[in-house]
Amino acid sequence: MDLFKSIIMGIVEGLTEFVPVSSTGHLIIAGKILNFTGELASTFEVFIQMGAILAVVILYRERFIKLFDFKSNGGFAGMNGILLLGATTAPALLAGLAFHGYIKEHLFTTSTVAVGLGIGGLALLAAERFDKNPNKFSLDDIRWKDALLIGLFQCLALWPGTSRAAATIVGAMILGLDRKTAVEYSFFAAVPVITAASLYDLYKDWHLMSAGGGAIFAVGFITSFIAAWFSIRFFVKMLSHSTIQVFAWYRIAIAPFVYFFLR
Repeated sequence: MDLFKSIIMGIVEGLTEFVPVSSTGHLIIAGKILNFTGELASTFEVFIQMGAILAVVILYRERFIKLFDFKSNGGFAGMNGILLLGATTAPALLAGLAFHGYIKEHLFTTSTVAVGLGIGGLALLAAERFDKNPNKFSLDDIRWKDALLIGLFQCLALWPGTSRAAATIVGAMILGLDRKTAVEYSFFAAVPVITAASLYDLYKDWHLMSAGGGAIFAVGFITSFIAAWFSIRFFVKMLSHSTIQVFAWYRIAIAPFVYFFLR
């Protein structure tokens, strides 16, 4: 592992974590191209996710602070907001704990990524059809049923290449959230599930992280943070005048290439 690979992987993680193209899938593809695979690579990829998570927490810090305003009685704030995120997070955490070993051993391949990219692209196109008549236009409009069902959709992201962001956005739009609100909720839903999954992986493989050199991990973390910062700002700005179909067509376009040429 060297500094160049650390920077490239950090950029890939940051640019793709919060847009519906699958950061895990793109890290697997990048790792294949850079010949950066194995246990150390997997631990590094988990660690740099935290850089992307830090970016969204800082960008939406006022909303995150409101989650800890326990004087609030409803909406996406205070205890109600925390419990809504809990309802969204629990299904993916439980499914992840149950199938973690199998997924790591059998599904982290470019072939499965290609399938996830293609099917996920079609799902994004379908979700745009549900956005014609949304009935929820704010995070404060999200209810318990919405949060839980979005969490069940999030479980689909356990298949590499599907994309956690895509799964939550598609689920939210099907449930009646408008596009912007669906995307914003996907940002918040990322924080607890990715943080929990990352801490679990790092706890198991901490010896690999220390063996890999702290400086390399730090560079990847910082690069991921910077790339995610710009990616989130671009994505939100894009939503003001565009749909998410561009991501759908991108996924569909690269899926055959990944399947046939990067196996």
